[in-house]
Amino acid sequence: MADNENGGFGWFLAGLGIGALVGVLYAPKSGKETRDDLKASALDAKDRAAKLYVETTDQVTGYVRQGKDVANDYVDKGREYYEKGRSQFNDYVDKGKDLIQNQADAAKAAVEAGKSAYVEKTTTNPPLV
Repeated sequence: MADNENGGFGWFLAGLGIGALVGVLYAPKSGKETRDDLKASALDAKDRAAKLYVETTDQVTGYVRQGKDVANDYVDKGREYYEKGRSQFNDYVDKGKDLIQNQADAAKAAVEAGKSAYVEKTTTNPPLV
């Protein structure tokens, strides 16, 4: 669509030039009248070009604003997913640390219980030799 608008404007200017040339060559008017007509046509073309420029600028500004809004939405969603993943990762790390600590405490308790049982068994019952 943008190509048609840009190409259309170029063809508009080309048509304006060709039309002006043909009008000068085949005009049944005097030189002053022809010059006045050409001047009026040129001013009209200038006004149309200025209007088209303003419309195009407004449209491009709208597209830029819309693009920024979409990009900001994606950035916000990315941050949200990142924070969620980071939070879950930290939860898993904490759970893993707790599990390792519990296993280490259980292993320590088992070793201590084994030592106590050994000491108790060896001190209360002399070895059979």
